[in-house]
Amino acid sequence: MGFSCGIVGLPNAGKSTVFNALTASAVPAESYPFCTIDPNVGVVPVPDERLGVVQGKVGSSRSFPTVMEFVDIAGLVEGASKGEGLGNQFLSHIRGVDAVLQVVRCFKDPNVAHVSGSLIPPRDVDVVNMELILADLELVERQLARAEKAFKSGDKKRGPEVEVLRKAREMLLEEVPLRKGEWKEEERRLLSPYQLLTLKPLLYVANTDEEGLMGETPYVAMLEEKAREDGVPLVVLCGKLEAELAQLEPEEAWEFRESLGLEDSGLERLIKAGYALLDLITFFTANEKEARAWTIKKGTRAPQAAGKVHSDMEKGFIKAEVISFQDLARVESLAEARESGLMRMEGKDYVVQDGDLIYFRFHV
Repeated sequence: MGFSCGIVGLPNAGKSTVFNALTASAVPAESYPFCTIDPNVGVVPVPDERLGVVQGKVGSSRSFPTVMEFVDIAGLVEGASKGEGLGNQFLSHIRGVDAVLQVVRCFKDPNVAHVSGSLIPPRDVDVVNMELILADLELVERQLARAEKAFKSGDKKRGPEVEVLRKAREMLLEEVPLRKGEWKEEERRLLSPYQLLTLKPLLYVANTDEEGLMGETPYVAMLEEKAREDGVPLVVLCGKLEAELAQLEPEEAWEFRESLGLEDSGLERLIKAGYALLDLITFFTANEKEARAWTIKKGTRAPQAAGKVHSDMEKGFIKAEVISFQDLARVESLAEARESGLMRMEGKDYVVQDGDLIYFRFHV
């Protein structure tokens, strides 16, 4: 798995339409609240032209891109954390994701009601963010009570856990998302099992219409200002348009985008933003049978990258034979790369770089 995003937002913000666009699927996307009852999950390949180049240079029969998972849950409404609507009961479905993607309505449509009666994107963002804070607060208070009880009963090892949960509770009571806190590595390790939503990286998606893509409505500008204030990256797309394009053949979709002046798809823009948000890079492995892309955190060393391929490779890691994508692209084949001395041997301290093609040497 590359990485996963949980999609949240108000009802009728276009979450399911955006999900359809990203996954080229056809889940219901009706114009009434709580259309999404069960969470929808879609796994999509991450587009990367470099994989085709690697496949060609090595002569692999097949290629396998890394993937991205999207989880779409019911729309959140004000009071969801206290049982209003249906959204809160499904928040558990996205606690395991790597990042939270909040779809914000930035389009006017008289046929699609707004749950608040008016379209004000910054307010809508605050409503959803507050429900995530309250959901985390409920979980933290419940876990803190258990940890304090165990600590008072003599389990002194729970002391650090009690302290970090108290720190988290204070922030949440002040309506501050946990991602804005300063956390030591040990504190993050203690909080990790709780999968707190406001500790996860956040990305705003402005779901606009074609006019909004051209900058002709005020709603995207309002959300851009809000994103700057919150320190959250923003991706602008037209969910309805992208969903339609996703049903076309690739060449037709490309021609249509070009006619609209769009250089890439909403999925590609989201993936680029997601990779930057999560500090991710891609490396490749390849042989005659297959070329494959793998997603890792920036800063990952060679043995841990090998572990992404197979745990035995990390345990028995000896060396990594590496060539950068830039060097590989300059030659006709992998054989020429070897003859030209472009392949190099790296040890366990080597930090994998984006685009590296790697052959791991290990003992079983």
